[in-house]
Amino acid sequence: MTSTGMNMMSRITFYEDRNFQGRSYECTSDCPDMSSYMSRCHSCRVERGCFMVYDRPNYMGNQYFMRRGEYADYMSMMGMSDTIRSCRMIPMYRGSYRMRIYERDNFQGQMYELMDDCESIMDRFSMSNFMSCNVMEGHWLMYEQPHYRGRMWYMRPGEYRNFMSMGMSGMRFMSMRRIMDSWY
Repeated sequence: MTSTGMNMMSRITFYEDRNFQGRSYECTSDCPDMSSYMSRCHSCRVERGCFMVYDRPNYMGNQYFMRRGEYADYMSMMGMSDTIRSCRMIPMYRGSYRMRIYERDNFQGQMYELMDDCESIMDRFSMSNFMSCNVMEGHWLMYEQPHYRGRMWYMRPGEYRNFMSMGMSGMRFMSMRRIMDSWY
């Protein structure tokens, strides 16, 4: 399927007020800066697909995963501020998942390969942290705490040589899960 076809399948609508009230803005693809469309955001509706929303422009700051559903007051439900400033569509993916994690920057040190979800890297690999990764296949969510809790970070296929240089200073990843097509 072409990327245009995928974009047609994904849609999120943001509303300024709770319960889908007030001015709205609809996205069917990535939006690096929503501030010119809305002054605040208190609810949203994901009709199709999955999205990451960010509290700063250009996909920076805290990230929140949104899948199909209605979020009448998601700001207070998730402890978010009312400053959603950008969003990124997560493309639908059907295929295998593969990622390598490394204990040090630039793919150095001990390496482990994952092809499925991992509730705790400490329990599974006896690692307390890792500092770089290579996402070879699939789209993943990384969590700062075991059992998929805490702040999260979206990782799409690519090389991530140094988490600190990506604005993740002080963030440790302790669990990760695949973004599966069943979430759509």
